[in-house]
Amino acid sequence: MNIESLIREGVLNAVKALYGTEVDVDTIQIQMTRKEFEGDLTVVVFPFTRMSKKGPEQTGTDIGEYLIANVPSISKYNTVKGFLNLVISSEYWSDLLNIILNEKDFGIIQKDENSPLVMIEYSSPNTNKPLHLGHIRNNLLGFSIAEILKGTGKQVIKTNIVNDRGIHICKSMYAWQREGKNETPESVGKKGDHLVGDYYVKFDKLFKKEVADLMATGLSKEEAENAAPSINAAREMLRRWEANDPEIRNLWKTMNEWVYAGFDVTYKKLGVDFDKIYYESDTYSVGREEVLRGLELGVFERNDDGSVWANLENEGLDKKILLRSDGTSVYMTQDIGTAKLRYEEFPIDHMVYVVGNEQIYHFQVLSILLDKLGYKWGKSLYHFSYGMVELPQGKMKSREGTVVDADDLIEEMVEVARNTSNELGKLDGYSEEEKSEIHRMIALGALKYFILKVDPKKTMMFNPEESIDFNGNTGPFIQYTYARIKSVLRKASDAGIVWNSKTNNSMLGTKEIELIKKVSVFPEVVAEAASTYSPALIANYCYDLVKEFNQFYHDFTILGETDAEKKFFRLQITEVTGRIIKTGMGLLGIECPERM
Repeated sequence: MNIESLIREGVLNAVKALYGTEVDVDTIQIQMTRKEFEGDLTVVVFPFTRMSKKGPEQTGTDIGEYLIANVPSISKYNTVKGFLNLVISSEYWSDLLNIILNEKDFGIIQKDENSPLVMIEYSSPNTNKPLHLGHIRNNLLGFSIAEILKGTGKQVIKTNIVNDRGIHICKSMYAWQREGKNETPESVGKKGDHLVGDYYVKFDKLFKKEVADLMATGLSKEEAENAAPSINAAREMLRRWEANDPEIRNLWKTMNEWVYAGFDVTYKKLGVDFDKIYYESDTYSVGREEVLRGLELGVFERNDDGSVWANLENEGLDKKILLRSDGTSVYMTQDIGTAKLRYEEFPIDHMVYVVGNEQIYHFQVLSILLDKLGYKWGKSLYHFSYGMVELPQGKMKSREGTVVDADDLIEEMVEVARNTSNELGKLDGYSEEEKSEIHRMIALGALKYFILKVDPKKTMMFNPEESIDFNGNTGPFIQYTYARIKSVLRKASDAGIVWNSKTNNSMLGTKEIELIKKVSVFPEVVAEAASTYSPALIANYCYDLVKEFNQFYHDFTILGETDAEKKFFRLQITEVTGRIIKTGMGLLGIECPERM
């Protein structure tokens, strides 16, 4: 039983014994003791004054005396107004440390056959462009949320829906057909996703020129955009694709394969993966059948031009198009089909979509439409909405080619890590191969931590140089502390010191207790991060833990301690701290080098 549970039980018994009243456990409020007062945990006394018929300070004294007499883990107390501050005994903390030391996966719950199944969708790229900085935040959030949920005992399926069809794909295809001169990734020495993305940008430039030329003839902007030859060619290409035209389908398949090969390289660099990948080209037809079924049921309506719509005005929303007048599908159609296929294939208890906050309306509508189509799980879909990533120069735009490419960013981060390490001389004496691997870990750790430490709901500004600082709230700072811990433990092991046996030192100092307290709350942090889908809680906990350890490391000698039992305790504290750092960072998808 943890200390909070012991205190709750003790207070329940105290109120019954002292005042003859049974109270609900929810009335017992426990919080961390404020730093200006002596104590570890504080009980709010005010709810019990009506039972004691006494003032808050006397009530606190009554309960404090009872707890001292009946709860061995409480060594002292003091009452400040209506707050009972409790000091937890050194023996409790030393026993707790021994428990944590023997739990190799402390804070992590293992799944079993009865664990709920959660499906997490993230990434969701389009095959008309490479992954960029915005995709990086999406992938890192999705992967980390999946790992955190696993850490709370859930069964998790990581899934991706690749948007591999639609007008945006046809734009790249048309531009390549018009200007490509049979270029391939091999012939130009470029990743396939980058090559296809180049043609998407070329299409946009061509389209804008055509619109400008048409507007010069007197057409309005809207008229010019609808009359532009390039956009009409792309629309015709999409119509032919949906009609299974072999020429268009073959070109589409070839260019998509270029992109998939490029995506795989980027995913591997980022260290993210998927258990199941769906493709819009497979799911959109299922969605279209569902829309037509909804039309027959009277759930949806057809306009005079042949397009199909959902009228959501009764739900406080507007009308949503589901099929265009030419019969082609939209994103919503595909998402309906994908959801149907997923629930048919897996016994999903909870479905989480990791998608940016600009799609809040889309997922509101999707949930309502699935419910209208008779799927009882429709209303339980959860859209994990996160903020965008911005740069000092503003928002990124794929069509204009002003995005920060994911591959380029990763390479830049590795270069910054290399330069920073060389300046600090931290890797002197390492082989080039060892240096390269550590540079990679530092770079990815810096990138991932900088993104994940921010509240997911917030828009964030990304700064590569700031992210890789070896001081402050950064990934490299935490990684370096972990490497320092491993160095201490290696030296102890080389000296033949054995510290994993149970000891009974009750003379722990304040700093040691603070570190044990910080370690002990890790399970609660993981549970809260899972319930709120917030990797930021794990990230900032790791930083706080590292700060606490570094203060301990600065104030106390470990290997030089002459009292053997104190030395063992400090090594135990050092070991469990390192273990929690590695576990916590692992939940963020971040590797921790053993040497650095």
